[in-house]
Amino acid sequence: MKNRLLLAASAAALAAGTAQAETVLHILHTNDFHSRVESINAFDSTCDAETEGKGECFGGTARFVTKIAELRKQFEEAGEPVILLDAGDQFQGSLFYTTYKGKDTAEFMNKLGYDAMAVGNHEFDDGPEVLAAFMDAVEFPVISANIDASQDEHLKGKLTGNAILEVGGEKIGIIGGTTLDTPEIAAPGDHVIFMDDVESIKGDVQELTEAGVTKIIALTHEGYKRDQELAAAVPGLDAIVGGHSHSPLGTMENAVGPYPTMVMGGEGVEVPVVQAYAYSKYLGHLKLTFDDAGKVIKVEGEPILMDNSVTPDEATLARIKELGAPIEELKNKLVAETAAPIDGDRANCRAKECEMGNVVSEAMLARVKDQGVSIAISNGGGLRASIDAGPVSMGEVLTVLPFQNTLATFQLTGADVVAALENGASQIEEGAGRFAQVAGLKYTIDSKAAAGSRVSDVQVMQEGAWAPIDPAAVYGVVSNNYVRGGGDGFEVFATKAQNPYDFGPDLADVLAEYLAAQGPGFKPVLDGRITVN
Repeated sequence: MKNRLLLAASAAALAAGTAQAETVLHILHTNDFHSRVESINAFDSTCDAETEGKGECFGGTARFVTKIAELRKQFEEAGEPVILLDAGDQFQGSLFYTTYKGKDTAEFMNKLGYDAMAVGNHEFDDGPEVLAAFMDAVEFPVISANIDASQDEHLKGKLTGNAILEVGGEKIGIIGGTTLDTPEIAAPGDHVIFMDDVESIKGDVQELTEAGVTKIIALTHEGYKRDQELAAAVPGLDAIVGGHSHSPLGTMENAVGPYPTMVMGGEGVEVPVVQAYAYSKYLGHLKLTFDDAGKVIKVEGEPILMDNSVTPDEATLARIKELGAPIEELKNKLVAETAAPIDGDRANCRAKECEMGNVVSEAMLARVKDQGVSIAISNGGGLRASIDAGPVSMGEVLTVLPFQNTLATFQLTGADVVAALENGASQIEEGAGRFAQVAGLKYTIDSKAAAGSRVSDVQVMQEGAWAPIDPAAVYGVVSNNYVRGGGDGFEVFATKAQNPYDFGPDLADVLAEYLAAQGPGFKPVLDGRITVN
């Protein structure tokens, strides 16, 4: 219906004699929504009623319903086509995903009227079957050019590399792309094959070009750095709309680059690269102007902050409340109280010692210290939110640790512990989730050294004092079952662990009990256990 309206608007503009040789296309886009169906607070976790009442919340699906409808009306009245794209990782991050496994996501994305979505790594968290069910439920293509799913019984015949959208009398080619790290950081299974992204996207550009499509956009879940590399390496792209790295761009706080970021492409033409942070806080808006040959001649736009100035749609709020009823009791259960916030910001926990990394690692170690375990290693990417000061609900804890991971204990030689830390430090510049947060351990990273030789001065706590790690000694280690199984590149855990047991208590329960035991005066600390040079 939306596209038919756009066609009608374009036809009306032509009839009125207002058509130009130039063509405008508005691209509204989201990425890394991470199941933030409800509005979020300043810590990117679920907003409570009190904070909402103060006008201090952001995002949430109901705000997107309002804003997207407003923008569509505005653009359509001007006779300017608009499309809505998502660059992946709609799954995982709140109790809505834990409860509904994407069924709610499909319902709300259909309501919002998305035109296409790239497959993100988290879409595979519960295997291809859940992704396939989601694809069956949505009314738009879910795409990835560099995934061969022809051997998977659930995705075979469903997952394609590209889609052609017809809007405003124009054909727009959309090509998907998914991070090559997905097999390490999610659960796509043995029958989903990830191929070279550059060559795969090049192939789809050629396919679309041969089909007469002159306007081509890559919709990727590969990260800001990789998107810039793709822009330089793949001729024929008019724009890249990305995700995965949660990169703030433009004028927003802590921006890592401009919006759009212009990259010189393979044909000597600048290609705009955009992304809109994460967690529903922003709606991206990229405006492209094409000449009559399909060449981009003007690039504009900026992310739109989804703050209190956007009124949430009442019908959507009611549906969210209805879906949230079964989980409200669990969410609202108070489990602890803290005297200060606990910082779990992604940018910190994937690059250096962070408060949440210390707290979660200490909680893991405290739970199994009577089992001869002296070292805790957790992945920074497993920490998904901060916790503010005051009462702590189970909902907040589950927002920090949404993956339903269990404690895993095992023994490992000192040399293999160091190898694990090297893996954690190997992709700092990419903000990878493998960064190792620790307890019972301290170490130094030289971020300028080559990957694989960045870690030094590794020490373990022994009888109340720090001592150099012994490469030949065997240490008791605790982590989570995802990392112990080789997730986030920790292959050394999967292949070298002795006497592993992956079925301990849920990590969220461990953290809740630990915080409760600390009492209401608890404040997190940074004590220098990880030094990054």
